[in-house]
Formats: sequence, structure tokens, C-alpha cells
Amino acid sequence: MQQNKTASQRKNINPACWVPTAYFAMGLPFIAINLVSVFMFKDLGVSDTQIAFWTSLIMMPWTLKFLWSPFLEMFRTKKFFVLVTELLSGVLFGVVAFSLFFDYFFAISISTMAVIAFSGATHDIACDGVYMAELNKKDQAKYIGVQGAFYNVAKLVANGGLVAMAGALAEHFGAKEGASIDANKGAYSSAWMIIFGVIAAIMVLIGIYHIKMLPSTQVPSTTTTSEVGRELVGVIANFFTKKHILYYICFIILYRLAEGFIMKIAPLFLRASREAGGLGLSLKEIGTLNGIFGSAAFVLGSLLAGIYVSKFGLKKTLFTLCCIFNLPFVAYTFLAVVQPTDVYLIGTCITMEYFGYGFGFVGLTLFMMQQIAPGKHQMSHYAFASGIMNLGVMLPGMVSGYFSDLLGYRNFFIYVLIATIPAFLITYFIPFTYDDSKK
Repeated sequence: MQQNKTASQRKNINPACWVPTAYFAMGLPFIAINLVSVFMFKDLGVSDTQIAFWTSLIMMPWTLKFLWSPFLEMFRTKKFFVLVTELLSGVLFGVVAFSLFFDYFFAISISTMAVIAFSGATHDIACDGVYMAELNKKDQAKYIGVQGAFYNVAKLVANGGLVAMAGALAEHFGAKEGASIDANKGAYSSAWMIIFGVIAAIMVLIGIYHIKMLPSTQVPSTTTTSEVGRELVGVIANFFTKKHILYYICFIILYRLAEGFIMKIAPLFLRASREAGGLGLSLKEIGTLNGIFGSAAFVLGSLLAGIYVSKFGLKKTLFTLCCIFNLPFVAYTFLAVVQPTDVYLIGTCITMEYFGYGFGFVGLTLFMMQQIAPGKHQMSHYAFASGIMNLGVMLPGMVSGYFSDLLGYRNFFIYVLIATIPAFLITYFIPFTYDDSKK
């Protein structure tokens, strides 16, 4: 009786008390590992090749999370996994922070981040599970915007505020822009230790907060491991029976191919010295441009794309979305060739790229929802398609540092423009399985 009463009380917790913090905690580890760590390793003297390869490879759990998501239903509750992963990620970010003064800091921090990535991917699964289990259809629709908003707030805080703060702290500790890496290493190590300590504290505090505020009325499934395994194999096998599926897989991969190459190198290019072909921006400048103007442009692009597609339909707009997604990469080619010193011009190019990314990404997301996912296992097939999409970004990201070091930034960004051509071709000729006239 008491147990039912507790469940009922938890069910009545206002979603506004936990949806924002849950999805902020979902976004923070992903952004910290995928983007913020790139700046940290650059400041500590790690080569572009190593940075791009390892920070791409450790994102693998977000690609493969669909493989273990069904098994979480069998053990404890989704709330349990949310709490454990938030607290674990917090502790491990603390390990990353304290590793920065060791001689083998890169090996220690990157291996620790790999564990955080697995924890973060598991958190994503459990957090979405809590959202779907605890909210009715009306509330799910009501708070869907809050989800995306606070995920992007995490991006704004991490890739904007914390990166800028790292720059201010490094200056406080004596770092000089233009000085050698060895001369600045102590200052940057201290600055980034504090930043990752802050991330650790945020994750732990959110985990503690969710002990009381996150609702939980689910009970573990009684399905056996073998039954779950058989169902998973069946779901994956059914995915490959879909009409045009091989074409669609190629489309998912090629649509973001150029982005996969540019994702890790763009921030390294902004940070690199002008003598090395970069723009030599400070962390404070990058944090402002990426975190504030970039994030705002991304959100605006996403909103406008949603309106555009809802008015004309996906089939009529997909190629335009692909063009707007890929053409802004010209901005980085321009920056690499000209190497302007005007921060406003640089900021305009970065903002344009973020706007195009937000606008064009809607096309790929909707295509997976409307043309690939529909059928018997809609949610699972969407997750599987998303995994393929992430893999398509991760693989070129792993080799992007090698090509960047080999070609130099200027020639690398020209090469990226060539890598957009397959996306244009496959999008132009792509067949639609389902009628798009009313979507």
C-alpha cells in the first residue's frame, strides 16, 4: 500500500521540475566529450590527428546504444539508470579534471571519456524511457520543446560559456596568446581542470536532485535475456527488408559526410595559430561565437526549416534542405583561404554555417521518421537509422585529423567541398516510399 502511495506521489511531480534538468544532463556529457574536449586537447599540445581520431572513436556508444537499450527494461527502473549514469559521469569527469597534470594525461582522460560516453548513451536511453513512461501523450507533446531547448542550453553552457571561461581562467593563470604550447601548458592545464571540475559538479548535483525529483512508476520487465536478444535480431533483420533500404542507408551516410570531416577540424582551425594556417582566435572569442551566435543561428534555422517543410512537404524541399546544409561549408573554405582578422566577418561565417546546419539537419531527421522508420518496429528502426547516421559522421571524423595534418587547413576545406557532391547527387535522385503530399 505504501509503495503504491509513493508511486502515486512521484507521478504527480510537475514535469517542469525534472524535464529541463534531465535533458540538460543528457546534453552536457555529449557536448563536453564531442566538442569541448577538442579545445582542451588542442591547448595541451595534442595533434589534430590524435584529437580527431580519438574524440570521434569514443562517440561509438551513442551510435550503438540501440543494441543494449532493450536489455535495460529487464533490470531495475529507468530512474535507477538515470541516477547511476548521472552520478557516474560526474565522478568520471572529476577523474578527467585531475588527470590533466599527469604525463600520460591524454591516455587517462580519453579512456575515461570513453566510459563516460557509454554512461551518457545509457542515460539517453533511460531518460527518454522515463519521459515516455511518466508523461501522457498530451504532456509529452507539451514538453517536447522543453526537451530540445534544454539540450541546446547544455550546448550553450558547455561550448559557449565554459569554453570562454577556460580562456579567462588561462589568462588568469598566466597564459599568453601566441606563446608556445610548453609555455602555456601549466596555465591551460589549471584552467581546463577547473572547467571539467565544474562539469563534474554539475552532473553530480543534478543526479542528487533527481533522487527526489525524478518520478518513477515503472517495474522491470519479466522478459528473459534470450527473448530480448531474439526480438532485437528480428527487428534488425526486418529493417533490411524495407523498400529502397540500401539506397536509404547510403543517403543517411552521405548526407552528413562533409559534416563528419569538418566537425572536429573546424574548432581546431579556429584555435590554431595563423602561422599554422588557422585563425588564432582566443577561447573567449570562440566561446562567444560558437556558444551564443552559433547556437542561436542553429535554433533559428531548425525552426524556419520546420515551417518550410510543413508548408511544402518533404519531397519538394529535401534537395533544398541538403543544399542549405552543405553549401555553408564554403564559409570555412573562405576563412582558410583569406584568413581574415575581422572578428565580425569570422562570426558571420560561423553563424551562417550553424544556421545551415540547423536548417538542413531537419531534412535528414524527417526523412528517417517518415520514409525509413514507418512499419512494425517504428521506434526501433528510427533508433537504428539514427545509429547509422551517427556512424556516418564518426568514421570520417576519425580520419579528418589525418587529412587535415596532411593537406593543411586550406586544402582540407577545399577537399570538404568536394565531399559534399555525393550528398547532392543521392538526394536529388532519392525515391520516396511513402506518400508525402499530406506531411
